[in-house]
Amino acid sequence: MAEPIKQTRSLCPECMKVVDATIYEENGKVFISKECSEHGKYVDVYWSSIDEYRRAQRYSIIGDGVENPQTKTIHGHPLDCGLCPNHKSATSLAIIDVTNRCNLRCPICFANANVTGIIYEPTAKQIETMIKTLRSIRPIPPDGLQFSGGEPTIREDLPDLIRAAKKEGFDHIEVNTNGIRLAESVDYCKELADAGVSSVYLQFDGIRPEIYETTRGVPLWDVKVKALDNCRKGGLDSVILVPTIVKGVNDDQLGAIIEFAHKNYDIVRCVNFQPVSITGRISHEKRGEMRITIPDCTRLIEEQTQGAVKASDFYPVPVVVPIAKAVGAIKGRRYSEFTVHEHCGMATFLLEQDGKLVPITRFLDVDGLMDDMKGVSETAARGSKTRAQVQLLSSSLRHAKLGLVRQLAGAVFSEGSYKSLGNFMRRVLMIGIMHFQDPYNFDLERLERCGIHYAIPDGRIIPFCAMNSIYRPKIEEQLGVPLKDWQEKEKHIG
Repeated sequence: MAEPIKQTRSLCPECMKVVDATIYEENGKVFISKECSEHGKYVDVYWSSIDEYRRAQRYSIIGDGVENPQTKTIHGHPLDCGLCPNHKSATSLAIIDVTNRCNLRCPICFANANVTGIIYEPTAKQIETMIKTLRSIRPIPPDGLQFSGGEPTIREDLPDLIRAAKKEGFDHIEVNTNGIRLAESVDYCKELADAGVSSVYLQFDGIRPEIYETTRGVPLWDVKVKALDNCRKGGLDSVILVPTIVKGVNDDQLGAIIEFAHKNYDIVRCVNFQPVSITGRISHEKRGEMRITIPDCTRLIEEQTQGAVKASDFYPVPVVVPIAKAVGAIKGRRYSEFTVHEHCGMATFLLEQDGKLVPITRFLDVDGLMDDMKGVSETAARGSKTRAQVQLLSSSLRHAKLGLVRQLAGAVFSEGSYKSLGNFMRRVLMIGIMHFQDPYNFDLERLERCGIHYAIPDGRIIPFCAMNSIYRPKIEEQLGVPLKDWQEKEKHIG
């Protein structure tokens, strides 16, 4: 029997009209149900485990938004995105699509890149303005920026754009790529590294070569291996593997991908699994066959690692907010606070011990540490910053059972710097799972707490799931040019 959990607002997948929706539990799973007066009723899986859903809920933290929203509240979410005053989370990771051109036509591309008949490619000047807009967000400007697309390495001026972002104060800069150009040239990898790339966000769907023919339309396994080797040789020593997980296609690969990451532990810093979103070129009719959720992934990881990494080792993203608040209270500044919705993503960290990967949760009392961090913030707020500093460092000693964990955590807590965080990330392997929404499982409560935002040339900043479910075609039509006109222009320039 269905048990309602909450009422929310969602979208009709056909007309994109905002409709009422119910989140409910049935047979141990969580579903979302909604009905459009014109197109009928839709039901989809929201989370595949009610127990994990409730566990994640315990870590919910509502952010306080931004002080300088770019748009006004007129129609409400998701029609005022830009960011509007209703948005509750500041930008944790900013994204700029530098082109919608691509050297692939992936069957599962959520951006529908390369086939719309419209070229969306902001000028270098427009991109520099977008960078400045992102860094002007208050009270917490984002430290991380991802250049994406399409395929960003198609742009010859990408290194210049990276340098421009570094100049404006972005500490962490990622390039989201399929790896084709990186596989072609070590010199190009060196050029990106010299320009200031922090991490390569590498599309990586599995270790079986035939998977890529299904997910990307072409055999790419050798390309992925070569791209990693060239990154290693070219000084790009931080690679994030990004598998799009599709049920029945590569959901047997999670454990193998983690093991592959372990074998490349010298440069692979993270695996960020992304359960497939039914947007772009993905078949809406097959969503039931393809749908996989975060609890499915954590269960599969536990099964495929033979229990070495358990579902209980994963925590929702906002679990780390108390650390940012505690360190910020002592340092007298605000750090990025990952106040995203607790059902958007989960993660854990793995450490290498005796040749094996072991979750950090084996050596760290996460809940005890976070409770202490809240106490540190309260002590600092009362004006006792020195005492708060002592509390903070002692907490890292008290709750960490391994010397390396105490050392790494202590450095992050005491310094509160990008360098100390980078040192931490180079000693661990992060395993993340981020499930972006699509029109079928869309929850506007999640949207208003999104922390991953696109900047666009007209000055708006749009949450990730709104961009890819609603806004992308409109923006490309409004700000792009017809393919024929673009080709004529390029011919003239050439």
